[in-house]
Amino acid sequence: MTEALFLETAQADAQLQEQGERRLNVCGVLKKLGVSRSGYLYWKKKLPSKQAIRKQKIKERIIEIYNDSHQNYGAPKIAKSLQQEGECIAEKTVGNYMREMGLKAQYINPFIATTIDCDFSDELKNILEEQFNPEQPDAVWC
Repeated sequence: MTEALFLETAQADAQLQEQGERRLNVCGVLKKLGVSRSGYLYWKKKLPSKQAIRKQKIKERIIEIYNDSHQNYGAPKIAKSLQQEGECIAEKTVGNYMREMGLKAQYINPFIATTIDCDFSDELKNILEEQFNPEQPDAVWC
């Protein structure tokens, strides 16, 4: 929650600076939002952790593999290709990262022949010749 407040404050400050307007009074905004000034300044100077850097690199690599496969690969195949490259990562983690980025594998339906052969009507012969009332019982079966 507080990170979202920090982001809003930073974005508003950046927009005003781009427009050449007066700088935003960050202290006043932080006071209204209920966030300490020291907390905001710490967040602004904070460097990303090793885990965050690794996650970003893996996400970039997942996007590359996903696009190279024409968006067909899902988490299992992407995880396997990352593991072959020497990355230690689980299939579940790859799936979670893909879900965060909104990537989803395309499912391709297998080909199923649903049409009737064009010679089907030639094979059938009209044995009854439209005589639907036979002369004796059990003479015609359908």
